Amino acid sequence: MKPARARILDAAAQLMGTIGLARATTKEIARAAGCSEAALYKYFSGKEELFLRVLEERLPRLGPLLSELAEGPFDASAGRSVEDNLTEVVRKAALFYEATFPIGASLFAEPALLRRHAEGVHALGAGPHRPLRALAAYLRAEREAGRVRADTDADAVASLLLGACLQRAFLKAFPDGEQVTPLDEFAPALVRTALTGLNP
Repeated sequence: MKPARARILDAAAQLMGTIGLARATTKEIARAAGCSEAALYKYFSGKEELFLRVLEERLPRLGPLLSELAEGPFDASAGRSVEDNLTEVVRKAALFYEATFPIGASLFAEPALLRRHAEGVHALGAGPHRPLRALAAYLRAEREAGRVRADTDADAVASLLLGACLQRAFLKAFPDGEQVTPLDEFAPALVRTALTGLNP
């Protein structure tokens, strides 16, 4: 049998992904994990921390790549072009938002719950602004290195790229909605289009 912490994370990921974050209570998560609610609180401070650990340990990861890119270096001899880096960011972001969209969407139906969740997440030093800031920091570094145009608005480009990934996740989650472009086509096409305005 898996350790309790792993069972709790597995149960949280499964429940949050099927019934949404708003309805997945710590009591239900503990029950699904085969432990007491008190045992859950031994490992996690609350649902917000549990949500963040699910993002970090059970879903596609975006943060580490963005952190790595924001640190550089940014020369062509490193073997990765701006296009390569941005394509990998878009691929990981699309998978990340595809996995998290069903989890978080239910929060938006309950403003008080959303506010409490946002306060809890921010208190833990996290939030949906972090990928945008990290990608913009990477683009600013590339701008300073001369690998993108000097007049590139890093915040706008980060918003465009990540916003497109979130829109794709929304369309994919929508029942009987539009068919989304396969990820292996979507990521390079989006980046190539962005790069037409970024190339120096």
